[in-house]
Amino acid sequence: MKKLAQKLFKIVAVGACWVVTLLPWSWQRLIGDGIGILWFDVFRIRRNVILGNLKLAFPQWTESQRMKVGRESCFNLGRSAVEFCRFPFYSKQKHRDEFQIKGREYLDIAVQRGRGVCLLTLHLGNGDLGTVGLALHDVPMSIISKEFKAKWLNDLWFGLRQRLGTRFIPPRNSSYAVLKELKKGGIVAFVLDQFMGPPIGVRTQFFGHETGTAMGLAVLAGRAMCPVVPVYTLREIDGTTTVQFGPEIEYVSKEDKDETVAFMTQVYTDKIEEIVRQYPGQWMWVHRRWKPFIDHRELERDNEV
Repeated sequence: MKKLAQKLFKIVAVGACWVVTLLPWSWQRLIGDGIGILWFDVFRIRRNVILGNLKLAFPQWTESQRMKVGRESCFNLGRSAVEFCRFPFYSKQKHRDEFQIKGREYLDIAVQRGRGVCLLTLHLGNGDLGTVGLALHDVPMSIISKEFKAKWLNDLWFGLRQRLGTRFIPPRNSSYAVLKELKKGGIVAFVLDQFMGPPIGVRTQFFGHETGTAMGLAVLAGRAMCPVVPVYTLREIDGTTTVQFGPEIEYVSKEDKDETVAFMTQVYTDKIEEIVRQYPGQWMWVHRRWKPFIDHRELERDNEV
């Protein structure tokens, strides 16, 4: 019975997605913006979080400026939801030209070094759609990502990209799989713009405020001695998507390993901040990025003193 229900859900979901793809792009965008209005203005889901985050990041802005960017951010999330409906139907023949890859030379140079490549990325534009674009342009990669409990939803969300060569690595105990992929010369993407507390995260500054950021990229890039290249996805006004690569970020070693990891994680966080400052309306302000960073190991050491 459960398998039958999942099959029915999948049929209905794919059918609904197919109907959405038949609509003109302007209508799809309108639906996405409608979702954004419902989110931000009607139901006000986490609106206080969005505006609070914007106040922390841009204290010099007026309230109307923060409202404008907060609404744009929800429009972006709404459009991403609509774009998800197109995932099962993308093909190289029909949709390759909808994606523009800029700065590809930075990735190519890094790949030629033969040590694999770590990509530093964030929730900007529609990053999942960006991976579709890269797959359509023959850039296979691995992404650390959780799976959904429902198999039919996994098929919709991951299926196309897996068929085009994208590999998804479960986040739990992922270090071995990542290092194995890098050793083969593969490309692994790390999303580094969300809060992460200890012991997985280290203390960092983001927009001048303390937070925690996952240290995995700094640890594994240092262990593999592979280049780290920033990349982000932008939604363009004409409905196309741009995937932008940047120059390699130099890996700087400090006196000890912990100091190196903390320093490089801050460097990566600074790069994320730089990108968000350029395109604030396309970032995911709904996330609670500035949670208190409480390291119980530090508290224990203080108590011992």
